[in-house]
Amino acid sequence: MLREIFTWWNGQTLGTRLWTYFSGIPVGVDSQGNKYYHNKKDTKRWVIYADEVESTYVNPEWNNWLRFTSKSKASEDKKYEWQKNHLSNQTGTENAYDPEKSTTNDSVKKRNDDYIKWSP
Repeated sequence: MLREIFTWWNGQTLGTRLWTYFSGIPVGVDSQGNKYYHNKKDTKRWVIYADEVESTYVNPEWNNWLRFTSKSKASEDKKYEWQKNHLSNQTGTENAYDPEKSTTNDSVKKRNDDYIKWSP
């Protein structure tokens, strides 16, 4: 409870908990467990994170709803077969993109090896 009162990075604060209790109308929950709310007039929208407070945990559909870009709430169904599931920011993990380890750049490396710089 003390962490909730004094810090915002450990989840919702006491003020957010009270605001959600008295004014929050639950809208939905995403696949990561984040809960989404809006007030009675739908002038404010917010998210209560399930674990760590990190904005990249919100998928693009819910992000559009939070920023009033979309009026309809996000659905968990994939809309198209080419869509992938949302991943949070992978920087600093073993899944982070590393051009040195990438296997897709082999053709680019072969092309660059053929090039010889001209010198007069």
